[in-house]
Amino acid sequence: MKFYILTLFPDMVMQGLSTSIIGRAVDKGLLSIEAVNIRDYTNDKHGKVDDYPYGGGAGMVMQAQPIYDAWKAVIDKIGHKVPTVYLTPQGRTFCQEDAKSFAKEEAVILLCGHYEGVDERVLEEIVTDYVSIGDFVLTGGELPAMVMVDAISRMVPGVLSNKVSGETESFENGLLEYPQYSRPEEWNGKKVPPVILSGDHAKVDAWRHQQSLLRTKERRPDLLEKAALSEKDIQFLREHE
Repeated sequence: MKFYILTLFPDMVMQGLSTSIIGRAVDKGLLSIEAVNIRDYTNDKHGKVDDYPYGGGAGMVMQAQPIYDAWKAVIDKIGHKVPTVYLTPQGRTFCQEDAKSFAKEEAVILLCGHYEGVDERVLEEIVTDYVSIGDFVLTGGELPAMVMVDAISRMVPGVLSNKVSGETESFENGLLEYPQYSRPEEWNGKKVPPVILSGDHAKVDAWRHQQSLLRTKERRPDLLEKAALSEKDIQFLREHE
């Protein structure tokens, strides 16, 4: 899995993605992450990549030419077109299903905007997906790009040392993850639920599923509308209204 991140701040991106699970996956050759500096592709002798917006308005707009040439250099390296994602609050909200879908690709290009935006003409030329990580505005696309790389990478075979952990996390079955506990058995007057210590795996699994149902109902009831609930699940939720 290869990620190419078109950005004005390559150091920010690479420093953020060079540690922990993602960094180890890169070291093992399971992932490749390359930050492409858009400024390297400008034709302006002063390294300028933005200009005033036509029609007036506050701020500056990133120009089409440097972005297109940076993108074209990546495409030429790969040998064919791949999904190109523009990180923008105007895009669809990124979700776990998107992470799983993008993880099936050979490569993904992530375009990080900055300033007041990007010249629409280059977006029309190269972008296949407009993606947001939430209904708020950031100073640039670098943090959203890093979020996407992290989420997608976890779905790439071999990146997670324990495959099961990726299958039991929040959203994998349409529900939020159940509560987790570790040692000591009692902390600050709070004890681990007895069922967790019972050694009965069937009972533990049943308890965890019920806790996922309750947690989703409490914190993200909107998810229950799409979750594949059994009649037993529905009855359990009714009993805990």
